[in-house]
Amino acid sequence: MNREIVLDTETTGLSPADGDRLVEIGGVELINHIPSGRHYHVYINPQRSMPEEAFRVHGLSEEFLSDKPLFSAVADEFRDFLGDAKLIIHNAAFDMGFLNAELKKTGRPVLGNEVIDTVALARAKHPGSRVSLDALCKLYGIDNSRRTLHGALLDSEILAEVYLELIGGKQVSLALIAENRISGADAIAARVAVAPRPVPLVRQISEAELAAHAALVAKLGPDSVWAQYESEVAAAE
Repeated sequence: MNREIVLDTETTGLSPADGDRLVEIGGVELINHIPSGRHYHVYINPQRSMPEEAFRVHGLSEEFLSDKPLFSAVADEFRDFLGDAKLIIHNAAFDMGFLNAELKKTGRPVLGNEVIDTVALARAKHPGSRVSLDALCKLYGIDNSRRTLHGALLDSEILAEVYLELIGGKQVSLALIAENRISGADAIAARVAVAPRPVPLVRQISEAELAAHAALVAKLGPDSVWAQYESEVAAAE
């Protein structure tokens, strides 16, 4: 099982070294690149004022955040959610810098998870193109109309769709489905391989019904499952 977490954060500014803090974390779980339905989301009291420029980005006011938990109160449940999953982050250095700075403040070890930066993926796949989340949504036809302000959980959900496109889009989904599907030929082979009964069953259908079935199989063509089945059975007899 390939478990990944698409992750995003919102902050009071651009640098934890300048005293900026986390105010929101959002994460979406992917299993084999497909959303599992599990997510993580929390608002965090940064214990400081909210600069106007940051408020214009995410709309989270100092007043709104004043009764939210401190990072130290949610750090363990957050790490439990991540586990050892691979992290998928847009501009990963920014988010990882803030997350690790907050963990250090609480005396906890920094994150050791493998990280995939979707900005780097996008630049490699589309050199010379804009690689902001909004630009990639436009490129891949992903609806981001709900994104009037930045929000960690919403941005994680949108990034999960962008990530799927960056690594191969619908072809990846089809390949994953194919990996878990037994083909008609495999099923036929499994049935043919079953040992014969000691005493054959008495045939319950008439000759007329057999003839009608044969006519139907003939119409389906030689590549049909029924035709392959009867060919395998005849070869095994």
